[in-house]
Amino acid sequence: MSPRVPLGAPDKLTFLLSLVPYLIDHDGISVTDVAAHFGVTPERVRDAVTLIAVSGVPGDTSQYLPGDLFDIEWGQFESDDTIVLTHLVAIEDSPRFSAREAAALIAGLQYLSSLPENADRDAIASLMAKLTRSATAAPSQLAVSASASGTAISVIQSALQTGVQVRFDYLNARGGQEERYVDPLRVESVDRDWYLRGWCHLRGAVRTFRLDRMSTLTATDRPVTSRTEDLILPDALFQGSESDLDVVVELAAGALPLLGDYLSGRPVQQLAGDRVRATLRVSHYHALKRLVAGLSGVVTVVEPAAAREIVRAWADAGAARYPEPAASAAAAGPGE
Repeated sequence: MSPRVPLGAPDKLTFLLSLVPYLIDHDGISVTDVAAHFGVTPERVRDAVTLIAVSGVPGDTSQYLPGDLFDIEWGQFESDDTIVLTHLVAIEDSPRFSAREAAALIAGLQYLSSLPENADRDAIASLMAKLTRSATAAPSQLAVSASASGTAISVIQSALQTGVQVRFDYLNARGGQEERYVDPLRVESVDRDWYLRGWCHLRGAVRTFRLDRMSTLTATDRPVTSRTEDLILPDALFQGSESDLDVVVELAAGALPLLGDYLSGRPVQQLAGDRVRATLRVSHYHALKRLVAGLSGVVTVVEPAAAREIVRAWADAGAARYPEPAASAAAAGPGE
């Protein structure tokens, strides 16, 4: 066995800073187990524990009284070579997550653990357990459903690993179906929606596809012709092109962030009150339908007239699917 290299002062400090949290999480652990975990000798562990036991934070009197120092169960330490912390200093006074904050973080971790690419579920479960223990109160019990796009993500991840194209029928904003062969590059999410970014062989360029608009998605046996390292993927999920169309809309100034990548970057015109007029760039006017429906009552399409007509016709078609109440029922009195 090769001799161990002596630790320098920075390494000793790092070891001590790592040792205390480890002992808190592993109450009643043997010196040999601690030494094996950190790759040091048992003698170094015993020296560190002895140093911890005389460390602390001075109290109101600026003196180190017994309650201001760490303490251990000396009987077990000396007779059984076992470390049990009996008093902690400052560690318990550190800022902790509230029950609501811990619940929110745990919910996020539950969501991540439901995704196919997160294979190391044990690490996520361990982190959720630590958040539960470290919260100021017991976090609320939450249940997070798995992503509806999980199957599609699995297919895409498999294609990424094997270096093959994916094939799917894509429902575009105009309501038409197109067969696409795509070199998958990256899967990303925005709010609840998942997107595939990849090289589209039909368009001959990088395109972004919503997973919930795909059907009959399969991994093919065609090798990809482009890879992530060969292309520069912009940070923004949606990119404009020279063929994009301008659309002027009105909305409250506070709602501008909801438009995200649709904004053209042109100056926003201030109107009366808190209303503003902004210019959007879309690939075609049909792309406005989902945007306006998702922001119903918030965004008003001003111009061009063709864009207004497409949105109006789409809204009328949706309203027509709901039967109007009979006129006689509306006119009837409460006693009839």
